[in-house]
Amino acid sequence: MCIKPKKSLGQHFLKDGNIIRRIVESLDAGSEHRVVEIGPGTGALTVPLAGKYPDLHVFEVDQRAVEVIAQRCPGVVIHPKSFLDADLAALSSEAGGRLFVIGNLPYFLTSPILFHIMDQGALFSQAVLMIQKEVAQRLVARPRTKEYGILSVQAQVLGRVELLFPVFRHVFHPPPKVESAVISYRPGNERFPGSADDLPVPLDRFKLVVRSAFQQRRKRLSNALKGLFGDTFPDGFDTSRRAEELKPEEFVRLAEWLEQKTGY
Repeated sequence: MCIKPKKSLGQHFLKDGNIIRRIVESLDAGSEHRVVEIGPGTGALTVPLAGKYPDLHVFEVDQRAVEVIAQRCPGVVIHPKSFLDADLAALSSEAGGRLFVIGNLPYFLTSPILFHIMDQGALFSQAVLMIQKEVAQRLVARPRTKEYGILSVQAQVLGRVELLFPVFRHVFHPPPKVESAVISYRPGNERFPGSADDLPVPLDRFKLVVRSAFQQRRKRLSNALKGLFGDTFPDGFDTSRRAEELKPEEFVRLAEWLEQKTGY
């Protein structure tokens, strides 16, 4: 069964077998793990995934694609709804362990899905995702670069990100207007092994500081964060810098100071 890609759903179907193989092989799950695929479409990734992982769940909002997957992969558990509406805690609990996530993401949902995964890092072992190349570069960006921003800081504080390989337009039907890349995200790192659970402050407080700093990224932090900190900052903190000059861990220290010293 063949279906026509819907522009409204941001559908660009993979057609290159080599790229499909490389994406599937980038997932480090074992056959005993629960794997979740986001937006399987016509099953380019789903078919090889189903051959490797008996406990495969897919989330798909397009009823036409649901019917295709049901025919091609009868053993796969299909959830006919958005991944953003999934009860991920229940999926993880039912599986008795952390989830592995994989998918060719709709471009217009890339950021919401990435933040959704980062916010619930304790439920995941790894996510292998095909996204816009521009967003992939932002995830791994370093301070003092134009790509460095909110997504960079949160991803690098809450986990480990690796840009695996680029993907060119011609491997899709229809070809998108932008280039893509495949990334691997693993929640937790040496500083915060439990991802958000090990932060010294509530996740919302940390995110508030990061968001406030970058909303006015051209301003000095003394001005950009004035609404949160007033005129009082940690001793020795250089408020003449801008958000893009701070290392990711510095935002954690700012949030921790705000939590402890001001109770805000």
